Amino acid sequence: MNFKNTLIIAIDFDGTIVEDAYPKIGKPQLFAFETLKKLQEDGHRLILWTYRSGAKLDEAVAFCKANGIYFYAINNSFPEEEYTNDVSRKINADIFIDDRNIGGFIGWGEVYQKLTNGGTLPLQQKKKKRFLDFFKS
Repeated sequence: MNFKNTLIIAIDFDGTIVEDAYPKIGKPQLFAFETLKKLQEDGHRLILWTYRSGAKLDEAVAFCKANGIYFYAINNSFPEEEYTNDVSRKINADIFIDDRNIGGFIGWGEVYQKLTNGGTLPLQQKKKKRFLDFFKS
Protein backbone atom coordinates (compact mmCIF):
# COMPACT_ATOMS: atom_id res chain seq x y z
CA MET A 1 0.00 0.00 0.00
CA ASN A 2 1.33 3.42 -0.98
CA PHE A 3 0.38 5.83 1.80
CA LYS A 4 1.51 8.79 -0.31
CA ASN A 5 -1.61 8.43 -2.49
CA THR A 6 -4.13 7.45 0.16
CA LEU A 7 -6.96 9.75 1.06
CA ILE A 8 -9.21 10.52 3.98
CA ILE A 9 -12.70 10.32 2.50
CA ALA A 10 -15.76 11.64 4.35
CA ILE A 11 -18.96 9.94 3.21
CA ASP A 12 -22.57 10.82 3.86
CA PHE A 13 -25.03 8.02 4.67
CA ASP A 14 -28.60 8.91 3.60
CA GLY A 15 -28.81 9.44 -0.15
CA THR A 16 -25.19 8.43 -0.65
CA ILE A 17 -24.46 4.99 0.84
CA VAL A 18 -28.17 4.16 0.94
CA GLU A 19 -31.22 5.61 -0.75
CA ASP A 20 -32.63 8.49 1.26
CA ALA A 21 -35.41 7.16 3.48
CA TYR A 22 -34.48 9.03 6.68
CA PRO A 23 -35.26 8.29 9.49
CA LYS A 24 -35.42 4.73 8.17
CA ILE A 25 -32.49 3.11 6.41
CA GLY A 26 -32.96 2.98 2.67
CA LYS A 27 -31.80 0.30 0.25
CA PRO A 28 -28.05 0.34 -0.49
CA GLN A 29 -27.09 2.47 -3.47
CA LEU A 30 -25.88 0.44 -6.45
CA PHE A 31 -22.23 -0.60 -5.88
CA ALA A 32 -21.97 1.41 -2.64
CA PHE A 33 -20.58 -1.31 -0.39
CA GLU A 34 -18.47 -2.89 -3.12
CA THR A 35 -16.85 0.48 -3.84
CA LEU A 36 -16.33 1.32 -0.16
CA LYS A 37 -14.69 -2.07 0.43
CA LYS A 38 -12.39 -1.54 -2.55
CA LEU A 39 -11.46 1.95 -1.36
CA GLN A 40 -10.56 0.50 2.05
CA GLU A 41 -8.53 -2.26 0.39
CA ASP A 42 -6.69 0.47 -1.53
CA GLY A 43 -5.69 2.00 1.83
CA HIS A 44 -8.03 4.97 2.01
CA ARG A 45 -9.48 5.98 5.38
CA LEU A 46 -13.25 6.29 5.37
CA ILE A 47 -15.13 8.60 7.71
CA LEU A 48 -18.89 8.37 8.11
CA TRP A 49 -20.01 12.01 8.04
CA THR A 50 -23.76 12.12 8.53
CA TYR A 51 -26.58 14.16 10.01
CA ARG A 52 -27.60 11.11 12.04
CA SER A 53 -26.95 10.99 15.76
CA GLY A 54 -27.85 8.83 18.74
CA ALA A 55 -29.81 5.65 18.01
CA LYS A 56 -30.24 6.58 14.31
CA LEU A 57 -26.47 6.90 13.96
CA ASP A 58 -25.96 3.57 15.75
CA GLU A 59 -28.38 1.93 13.29
CA ALA A 60 -26.46 3.33 10.31
CA VAL A 61 -23.10 2.20 11.69
CA ALA A 62 -24.48 -1.29 12.42
CA PHE A 63 -25.95 -1.46 8.90
CA CYS A 64 -22.57 -0.61 7.39
CA LYS A 65 -20.79 -3.15 9.61
CA ALA A 66 -23.30 -5.82 8.55
CA ASN A 67 -22.29 -4.99 4.97
CA GLY A 68 -18.55 -5.21 5.71
CA ILE A 69 -17.66 -1.55 6.19
CA TYR A 70 -15.84 -0.39 9.32
CA PHE A 71 -15.16 3.34 9.39
CA TYR A 72 -11.90 4.96 10.47
CA ALA A 73 -13.99 7.58 12.31
CA ILE A 74 -17.65 8.51 12.70
CA ASN A 75 -18.66 12.19 12.62
CA ASN A 76 -15.09 13.04 13.68
CA SER A 77 -11.77 13.71 11.97
CA PHE A 78 -10.13 10.82 13.83
CA PRO A 79 -11.39 8.15 16.24
CA GLU A 80 -10.13 9.77 19.45
CA GLU A 81 -11.43 13.26 18.66
CA GLU A 82 -13.72 14.68 21.32
CA TYR A 83 -16.15 17.43 20.48
CA THR A 84 -15.73 20.71 22.32
CA ASN A 85 -17.11 24.15 21.52
CA ASP A 86 -13.62 25.52 20.81
CA VAL A 87 -12.99 23.12 17.89
CA SER A 88 -14.50 23.50 14.44
CA ARG A 89 -17.08 20.88 13.47
CA LYS A 90 -15.69 20.83 9.95
CA ILE A 91 -13.79 17.59 9.72
CA ASN A 92 -10.39 17.07 8.16
CA ALA A 93 -10.88 15.08 4.96
CA ASP A 94 -9.39 15.16 1.48
CA ILE A 95 -12.68 14.41 -0.25
CA PHE A 96 -16.36 14.58 0.73
CA ILE A 97 -18.82 12.27 -1.00
CA ASP A 98 -22.39 13.46 -0.56
CA ASP A 99 -25.67 13.43 -2.48
CA ARG A 100 -26.01 17.15 -1.78
CA ASN A 101 -23.07 18.13 -3.99
CA ILE A 102 -23.76 20.57 -6.79
CA GLY A 103 -25.11 18.34 -9.53
CA GLY A 104 -26.12 15.59 -7.08
CA PHE A 105 -24.55 12.22 -6.41
CA ILE A 106 -22.65 10.86 -9.42
CA GLY A 107 -22.94 7.18 -8.46
CA TRP A 108 -20.43 4.78 -6.92
CA GLY A 109 -19.06 3.50 -10.23
CA GLU A 110 -18.17 7.03 -11.25
CA VAL A 111 -16.76 7.81 -7.80
CA TYR A 112 -14.38 4.87 -8.00
CA GLN A 113 -13.32 5.73 -11.55
CA LYS A 114 -12.58 9.32 -10.57
CA LEU A 115 -10.56 8.26 -7.53
CA THR A 116 -8.56 5.56 -9.25
CA ASN A 117 -8.43 5.98 -13.02
CA GLY A 118 -9.59 9.53 -13.46
CA GLY A 119 -6.36 11.21 -12.47
CA THR A 120 -7.60 12.90 -9.31
CA LEU A 121 -4.85 11.39 -7.14
CA PRO A 122 -2.99 13.03 -5.62
CA LEU A 123 -5.26 16.03 -5.25
CA GLN A 124 -2.58 18.26 -3.78
CA GLN A 125 -0.55 18.28 -6.99
CA LYS A 126 -3.29 19.88 -9.08
CA LYS A 127 -3.13 23.63 -9.51
CA LYS A 128 -6.06 25.15 -7.68
CA LYS A 129 -8.10 27.68 -9.61
CA ARG A 130 -8.92 30.92 -7.93
CA PHE A 131 -12.60 31.73 -7.52
CA LEU A 132 -12.58 34.42 -10.22
CA ASP A 133 -10.86 32.07 -12.71
CA PHE A 134 -14.15 30.19 -13.04
CA PHE A 135 -15.79 33.29 -14.55
CA LYS A 136 -13.12 33.93 -17.18
CA SER A 137 -13.82 32.65 -20.65
